[in-house]
Amino acid sequence: MLATFRFAGGLLLAFFTFDTHADTCPDWPAPKVAQQTSALRQQLQVWDDSYHREGVSLVSDAVYDRSRARLEHWQRCFALPDLATDNPLHTAGGTAPHPVAHTGLSKLPDETAVKAWITGRQGLWIQPKVDGVAITLVYRQGRLQRVISRGDGLHGQDWTRSAQAIEAIPQHLPHAVDIVLQGELYWRLPGHVQARSGSLNARSTVAGLMARQQLTLEQGQGIGLFVWDWPDGRGTFEERLQHLGSLGFVDSTAYSQAIEHVEQARSWRAHWYDSPLPFASDGVVMRQSQRPAATRWRPSPPNWAAAWKYPHAQAVSEVRKVTFKVGRTGRITPMLELEPVRLDDRQIKRISAGSLQRWQSLDIRPGDHVAISLAGMTIPRLDSVVMRADERVEIHVPTPNHFHHLSCWQPVAGCESQFLARLNWLSGKQGLALPFVGPGTWNSLVQSGQINNLFDWLTLDAAQLANIDGFGERNSTRLLASLRGARQQPFARWVKALGLPPTGDVPLGVSWQALVARDSGTWLAQPGIGPRRAAQLTAFLRDPNVQALSEILSAAGIDGFD
Repeated sequence: MLATFRFAGGLLLAFFTFDTHADTCPDWPAPKVAQQTSALRQQLQVWDDSYHREGVSLVSDAVYDRSRARLEHWQRCFALPDLATDNPLHTAGGTAPHPVAHTGLSKLPDETAVKAWITGRQGLWIQPKVDGVAITLVYRQGRLQRVISRGDGLHGQDWTRSAQAIEAIPQHLPHAVDIVLQGELYWRLPGHVQARSGSLNARSTVAGLMARQQLTLEQGQGIGLFVWDWPDGRGTFEERLQHLGSLGFVDSTAYSQAIEHVEQARSWRAHWYDSPLPFASDGVVMRQSQRPAATRWRPSPPNWAAAWKYPHAQAVSEVRKVTFKVGRTGRITPMLELEPVRLDDRQIKRISAGSLQRWQSLDIRPGDHVAISLAGMTIPRLDSVVMRADERVEIHVPTPNHFHHLSCWQPVAGCESQFLARLNWLSGKQGLALPFVGPGTWNSLVQSGQINNLFDWLTLDAAQLANIDGFGERNSTRLLASLRGARQQPFARWVKALGLPPTGDVPLGVSWQALVARDSGTWLAQPGIGPRRAAQLTAFLRDPNVQALSEILSAAGIDGFD
């Protein structure tokens, strides 16, 4: 879960807007360049230290990756030197030296980059990128001698004692071999589908357990092992996999596939993203069969392996404006207008903050940065506030008790949103189901002054539409035909189009006067109608505004209202 961070001086206001003008360098004076880069570096160092040394993710991978990319972008823009503290593993080292350096992986941003990386290479293999904790395993004469955490790639923590409780780590190999392996400890998640469930903090769980002095056998049973490399292994990748399998490291052979082109890489990436696996994963890793001797490995991304991560499940954007939408029944929904941001294959510019109460508790203002995700992979959802602007912009908030199911029957000041919601309900499938009539149509008609009550459209003609921008002859003809066709709708649809509170399957009859004559007792006698709903129905039918609208329908000759 994302934490909420507050930064002094508003130094980070620019860095979270990742997807807009990604190739444009900021036009900043030198002092601001120093302030912005220093603040971003400090925040990344906090995240890096927590993640690599303590095993705790303070932010999602999406937030971190885009923050790191932003720093690298600024470094290119302003020709800034790399600092030692820019290394994510700066504070992660330990006292135990690795026999072979952990190289890390470069991350390919998209399919185009993957295709370029694959082109011209031979002997390629792909594996899931297991979301766990990297380790070195050292065996002497087939006996486990040492387990070392990744650390800074050259030195890590000695985890040998804790590893003795992990059943997935063989204490003895079936052959008396000297061998150094690199792999990932993961939290067992049988049948885990990454696309549906995400990573579930699996890495943090393993890191937290391994940081203890000793594991229980029960805790150790929850940890699995994926060996992804045998640095000194000879022969082809396939031959190395066969040897690992003979030593008992079965995950390596089960989740490694040969590929030749980008289409295969794309297919396996999609397959592992959507299929049950025994672990969390955050992408795929492509490896070249041929690579330098292990003595030449360095703690930096090599050119013979690369990662292609899964689509980000979360993005971060700056809030440009906060507005409030009042629905047909008077419910107030805060809306956040965002700096456009891409999430999966969608560009998101606007998002709901949920209820007025939630917005008030989060206190979101322009300049704040928020994390968003896709609910069900389709609907943009506000997750949390990532960073607050120092300047808290004053916002005019609608007064909740001014809006209810009987307010705003005309588009007077302050009522525009609810009135438009009433019109949209009227033309929707729950009302008159008018074809070719949507929110944009109603907004244009209201803005032009042609509609000042719910049924002014009954008298619209071609001459009135001709004076409104966007209504050409073809559109006007189609719209008028749709509006006139509404007259053929039955009485019950007109009543629902007015906004009558829900009545379930209760018959509404064929006469407005008979419907208005029903009192609370009559409604209470109907199945599914309780005291609260009976009171709402009675109040609605006898409201002066509703009565006035019924008279308009009567004058227009609508069946049931005469």
